[in-house]
Amino acid sequence: MREKSPHLYGVLITAAGVLLLTPDGLLVRLIGADSATILFWRGILFSIGIFGFYLLRRGVATLGLVQAMGKRGLLAALLFSLSTCFFVLAITHTSAANALVIIATAPLFAALFSWLILKETISLSTWIAIGVCIGGISLIFLGSVGGGSRDGDFYAIICAFMIAGQITTVRHARSVDMVPSLGIAGLLTALIALPFSAPLAITGLDFMYLCILGLIVLPCAFGLITIGPRYISAPEVSLLMLMESILGPFWVWLVLAEVPRPETFIGGAIVIATLVIHTGVAYRKSRPVPARG
Repeated sequence: MREKSPHLYGVLITAAGVLLLTPDGLLVRLIGADSATILFWRGILFSIGIFGFYLLRRGVATLGLVQAMGKRGLLAALLFSLSTCFFVLAITHTSAANALVIIATAPLFAALFSWLILKETISLSTWIAIGVCIGGISLIFLGSVGGGSRDGDFYAIICAFMIAGQITTVRHARSVDMVPSLGIAGLLTALIALPFSAPLAITGLDFMYLCILGLIVLPCAFGLITIGPRYISAPEVSLLMLMESILGPFWVWLVLAEVPRPETFIGGAIVIATLVIHTGVAYRKSRPVPARG
C-alpha cells in the first residue's frame, strides 16, 4: 500500500493542477481588454505569484535558485513567455476548442525536439502519433478557411512549438529547479507586451479577472503540475493534461455559448484519441516488468 501512495499523490496533485488551469481560456475571453494589455497584466501578476511563493518559502535563497538555472533558465523563460503570448493571441483569434486541441499536441512535438536536440530515441508509435495529430490539426485548419480564425489556429500551433521547446529545455536541465524560470517568463511577457498595451485602460472587472488568473489560477496550476512528474511518469502527466483540451472549451461553451465547428469536433476527436492511445502505450512500456519467482 505504501508503494502506491506516492503514485496516487502524484496523480491527484497533477489532476488538481490541470483542473485549476482549465478556466484559463474562459478568463482570457471574459477580459474585455486588448491582447497586449492582457499579456502585460497576466505576465506581471503571474511573476508576482511565482516569486511571491518562493520568497515566502525560501526568502533571499530564491536569488540563488534563479542563478542556479543559468542560461537554460533564461531560454526556458523566453520560450514560456513566447508560448504565453501566442496562447493569448490564439484564444482571442480563434475558438477555444481549436486553440486548446492544437496546443494539446505540445508533448508530441517535445518528443520530436528531444530527438533532434537531445538525441533521445523516438519510438515508432510516437512518429505515427505525430503524423496522425498533424492530420487532425490540418482538418481543424480546413474548417477555419474563410471563417476568420485561421490566424488564431496558426498562433496555437506556434504556441505548441514554444511549449515543446520549453519542455525540452527543462528536460535538459532536469537536475535543476526550473520553476523560478516561470517568474522570469512573466516579466519577459510584460516587457514584450508593454509597448503595445494600455495597462491603465482596463476596467475594475477586467482587473479582477486578471488577478484571479495571474495570482491564483496560473501559479497554483503550474506549480502543482510541476510537482506531479516527481511521482508519476511523463506519459501519465500528458494524459492528465488532456483534461484541459476537453474542459477548457466546455467552460467557454457553458458561459459564452461558443459552439465548435464540425471540423473541430472531428479533428479534435482524432487528436485527443491519438494522444490517449499514444500515452497509454507509452505508459505500458514504461512500467517495470515484475520479477518472476
